[in-house]
Amino acid sequence: MSATTPATAAPKPAAKPVPTNRLGLDQKAYKGAESTLCAGCGHDSITSQLIKALYEMDVEPWNVAKMSGIGCSSKTTAYFLGQSHGFNGVHGRMPAMTTGSYLANRKLVHIGISGDGDTASIGLSHFLHAIRRNLPMTYILENNGVYGLTKGQFSATADRGSIAKKGLENEMEPIDCCAMAIEMGCSYVARSFSGDIKQLVPLIKGALAHPGFALVDIVSPCVTFNNHEGSTKSFKYAKAHEDPLHEVGFVPFFEEIKADYEPGTTQDIELADGSHIMLKKLAHDYDPRNRSQAMDLLHKAREEKLFLTGLIYHKSGDRPLADQLHMTGKPLAHLTDAELVPGPDALEKVMASLK
Repeated sequence: MSATTPATAAPKPAAKPVPTNRLGLDQKAYKGAESTLCAGCGHDSITSQLIKALYEMDVEPWNVAKMSGIGCSSKTTAYFLGQSHGFNGVHGRMPAMTTGSYLANRKLVHIGISGDGDTASIGLSHFLHAIRRNLPMTYILENNGVYGLTKGQFSATADRGSIAKKGLENEMEPIDCCAMAIEMGCSYVARSFSGDIKQLVPLIKGALAHPGFALVDIVSPCVTFNNHEGSTKSFKYAKAHEDPLHEVGFVPFFEEIKADYEPGTTQDIELADGSHIMLKKLAHDYDPRNRSQAMDLLHKAREEKLFLTGLIYHKSGDRPLADQLHMTGKPLAHLTDAELVPGPDALEKVMASLK
């Protein structure tokens, strides 16, 4: 080649196609703003698994309502689904706001993000009433046992005997939100650990597919105030004391059911939309449809300072809130003015029926 002959540039390798789901969206479409939480916070891991679950479930981002209250957990709604609806309201009142949103437009997928203070202290009554009404929503409880925004005081879920960062011992009994949810009639109760990605994603998918109130209580270590020796909500303690009930798999309604487990070792939980949760038994001979067994196991685990993870309880057949209230088939937000104000004749009929 002479000095005047231009060199030929090497061809660029073809870019790999970006994977998309059945909606034609890539996983980036399910992300939100950059997190401002502490580096290593368990809440960020939960956000990542929510993004993965929503993407793989082909949920339309613009058809989701993200609801939250106050606390570190309630900041996380900003970090996923930037194209969705969202409302960040008063401390502890997230279930009440979600009830209003659902009654106005039950076509939306409602996801509530809450913390242990937001749920088990100031918001406890709202949490319980949302369960007893069977409000259709996925309730993500990011549970770290402390108030992270106000310097690490014990929350109502902190285990008795747990040691605070400054050495104080918690002498109060904890509130077990899973046991309380089962007692109130919750039809989907799961518990997991923010560091257990393999288990957490299918549990979130099952909650999204469930037609009623679905609780996923997730132990999420606070790296700033509750990740030290003596804490029962630290990453180290959770890894050492997690007691999985089963291996969890999830098969959406649009996929063929294929179980690779040997006969007799798997439980198949079918949800109302045709999706399936596949539970492979581990050490426990456990049926999540047995309410009494679920409560007994939770009480035993609390005494032994273990935390059970997996699908703790499931039942089907309960009617969602809109059916209980005999609401119109069309969401209230979609009604026309003529339907909302039917006129004096309709009012006369209503008044006559009350005489």
